[in-house]
Amino acid sequence: MENYKYRPVKFYLTAFAVTWFFWLEAILFNEGLSCALGMLLGLLSPATVAIFMVFNSKNTLLISDFKRKILGFYKIKPVNILVAVIIFIAIIVLSILLSTFFGQSLNQFSFTEDFSFTGAGIGSAFLTILLASVIEEVGWRGYGEDSIAQYCSWFKESIIFGFVWAFWHLPLFWIPGTYHYELRNLGILFMLNFLISVIPLGFITTWVYVKNGRSMLASIIFHLFVNFMQERIALTPITKCVETGVVYIVAIIVVMANKEMFFERRHVGKLPMEF
Repeated sequence: MENYKYRPVKFYLTAFAVTWFFWLEAILFNEGLSCALGMLLGLLSPATVAIFMVFNSKNTLLISDFKRKILGFYKIKPVNILVAVIIFIAIIVLSILLSTFFGQSLNQFSFTEDFSFTGAGIGSAFLTILLASVIEEVGWRGYGEDSIAQYCSWFKESIIFGFVWAFWHLPLFWIPGTYHYELRNLGILFMLNFLISVIPLGFITTWVYVKNGRSMLASIIFHLFVNFMQERIALTPITKCVETGVVYIVAIIVVMANKEMFFERRHVGKLPMEF
């Protein structure tokens, strides 16, 4: 079987077009069932496009690889995921401590009573976080990330994907009930902080993904943990800005400690074979 030729431009243009079409509907209708449906369908779009492109390709290698990445429990390395979780906990702890220099309280070392957003009508905030963690990873790790990495190193791929991933979130700032809408109400500084913070986080997620044999399950677990901690730990908006700087530093450390993984090019032109 001839190796599959990924089509990143086609994937991302289609995923963006479909996502933003439905999210534009959610923005226009603003509330009620139409808004909730538009929000949900937009969220589902990257995963739907990824699944369609994988199975419509009729390529046995690509289809088998997709199934392995989502069902292959044996590929997950618990120690690697545990280290990633501990690293993110350390990021939160350090961010809170540093935030005290900007007048923030140590009372942030506590759990919030509830989530900061309502879920945009598609269910509880926790359900929204769960859906986002699972569905996004099926799209991005199911096809999107590999489609870029097929042509370059994981380092360069992480940079490209980080900007693309941040840009994909833009319409959410205008959909009531989303976490991003609440940031927009706080001001443009906090909107920009979210977009900027996505880029280094992409490096850490790529590290988890590749180190676990390109496992979507590993990425889903880490993504869910990050989203949950960001919501349930009582970080102030100012502290989340401090956190962005900490995440950049940690991402640099992760890259430097894993230079072989991030800069090797053995996989280029050879995915979806396992690396």
